[in-house]
Amino acid sequence: MTARTVDQKENARRRHVYGRTHGKTLKPRQANLMETLFPKVSISLEAEVIDPLALFPAGTEEAWLEIGFGGGEHLAWQAGHYRQVGFMGCEPFINGVAKLVSEIDERGLQNVRIHADDARFLLEKLKPGTLSRVTINYPDPWPKSRHHKRRFVNDETLALISRVMNDGGELRFSSDIPHYVAWTLAHIRRHNLGGKSRFEWLAERPGDWRIRPEDQPRTRYEAKAIREGRTPAYLRFRHRVSG
Repeated sequence: MTARTVDQKENARRRHVYGRTHGKTLKPRQANLMETLFPKVSISLEAEVIDPLALFPAGTEEAWLEIGFGGGEHLAWQAGHYRQVGFMGCEPFINGVAKLVSEIDERGLQNVRIHADDARFLLEKLKPGTLSRVTINYPDPWPKSRHHKRRFVNDETLALISRVMNDGGELRFSSDIPHYVAWTLAHIRRHNLGGKSRFEWLAERPGDWRIRPEDQPRTRYEAKAIREGRTPAYLRFRHRVSG
């Protein structure tokens, strides 16, 4: 077995996508759009380095990334309100991808591109310092202790996110699971202690993390959390790069 084969197997193991990637059978319209529109908005990973702005129409001012966009309602809302921004979304669940593709078609969104797989593959390809915002809304909490290693927020992903964010960019994280919120803050602190970049928590008072940002629409996950008696937290961080 060659070293390359070993590396490929290790990478596949490390990048295993936990949870479902397929759900109910797609509706005819969704299936048709996945065949016709999706290839036009899908992000190819063939290039060694991907410049986000090169994926969008001329005049796009900056690029944002949403990791795990679920059904795509948050990303579509953002793209509709910030037409000058290029939005990239990562989501391995095909039914969620199909919903976002339908939103792109219905709203005529020209500023959305999709990576239908693990976000880490895309993060590794993006040109350093090119993202102005990264959003992670209600990621799977994997509540059992033995599954915590599956949580998206970890040392590796924070390093990848930091690498592609520009100085002054914003990282947003939302969750209704207190332990995952504490986990994220702890991992952010550890990241800040170990490198040339840091994420400054923007909260100065409780309301800063208890109140949803004005430009963040309520998603179905948030509505479900509130309906079931859980209180969401909204963490915002400013990315800073040392000289």
